[in-house]
Amino acid sequence: MQKLFAVLYTALALGANPGWADVSGLLTGDMAKLVLSEPAPLPQAALIDMEDAPRSLEEFRGKWVVLNFWATWCPPCREEMPALDRLQAAMPEIAVVPVATGRNDPAAMQRLFDEAGIQQLEILRDPKSQLGRALGVMGLPVTLIVNPEGQEVGRLLGDAHWDGAEAQAVVQALMAGG
Repeated sequence: MQKLFAVLYTALALGANPGWADVSGLLTGDMAKLVLSEPAPLPQAALIDMEDAPRSLEEFRGKWVVLNFWATWCPPCREEMPALDRLQAAMPEIAVVPVATGRNDPAAMQRLFDEAGIQQLEILRDPKSQLGRALGVMGLPVTLIVNPEGQEVGRLLGDAHWDGAEAQAVVQALMAGG
């Protein structure tokens, strides 16, 4: 029943936004899990970087953002991080923003990035899961597609091959249509 609701919701969202009609044919492979929605503003939330300096998603306004919620203890999150890094390398015009949500040891986060050879991404943290909770992130990983106005336009639950041709085609189509 939940899958039927997601399919119907996606169909309604695609029909309501003619720019997304071109994207629907691209939702294959892992991207079939991407649910597009009417633009909705993201809540304000205080994030921090690895040096505990305050950060904000406002820094990325004006760019398309692939906003990924992850944790060090989440095996699928750890597995998809190199693909997110490769997506950022392949599409420097967007911002791929991983946000470690909940309790994550900064040393373990840095070790993961070092061991996986992550070079394009920085680590932002949401240690009290304030942003994650405000966005209804119930499990990990969750990735949001955010338009340049700072509005969520898509959400993918679970991991994905973000460095694949399908993911890049979807992001490019959203950029062209939005």
